[in-house]
Amino acid sequence: MTITATTGPDTTTATRQSPGSPPDAAPARGTRTAGGSVGTAVGPRLEVRDDRGWFTVCGLDDLVPGRGVAALLRDGSQAAVFMDRAGRTYVIGNRDPFTGAYVLSRGLLGSTPGDPAGAEAPETPDERTRSRETGRSGWAPFVASPLLKQRFDLRTGRCLDDESVSVPVFRSRTRTH
Repeated sequence: MTITATTGPDTTTATRQSPGSPPDAAPARGTRTAGGSVGTAVGPRLEVRDDRGWFTVCGLDDLVPGRGVAALLRDGSQAAVFMDRAGRTYVIGNRDPFTGAYVLSRGLLGSTPGDPAGAEAPETPDERTRSRETGRSGWAPFVASPLLKQRFDLRTGRCLDDESVSVPVFRSRTRTH
């Protein structure tokens, strides 16, 4: 599915592909539209900030918790957009710095004990589950690259397996109007 959002003279495209569907498949039936153009974000949407200001990347309804979406930004670079199961969104660069491939949006989401801010990890299994679900400190949300499996912190872009490597992190917000 291709999602196109227009903000003034700028256009941003995000893609989500269902398993087994061809890369240029038509947008899913029932895609929300505005002004009659297929795929334009209406309702709650995710915006990203660049040097020119905020712009819409996709509708929140286009994000599937636990999965990623690749987005083409206004400067031509790619971003990987994620929504975790608690509804928090993250936007990082889509390029895997270890391989050069634009694949991070297809990676697996997870969380690991250890917060760069130094918070203590929960002690019991129940505390660990609650902490993951509520986003309390002590757990770092990450995406694992689908190729070589390096993990990147979704909040900082830092590689959890090689601290000398990182990916860009983009400021994002959700808007309802």
